[in-house]
Amino acid sequence: MAKVEKLEREIEKLSRDELTVLREWFRAYDSEAWDRQIEADARAGKLDKLANQAVADHETGKSKEL
Repeated sequence: MAKVEKLEREIEKLSRDELTVLREWFRAYDSEAWDRQIEADARAGKLDKLANQAVADHETGKSKEL
């Protein structure tokens, strides 16, 4: 936790403009990490059950067009 606490202290020292840049960087970083995790889960078959259930629900009329 020491690293996180150090980061927190450093972030508190940022100017408004620096904080804006950090927010944008972190948003992009977090989004890319999320995408990589979803892709890895899909390749590993971890989403197959959900996908199959969605298709089955659609085939039985439990879905509607958006």
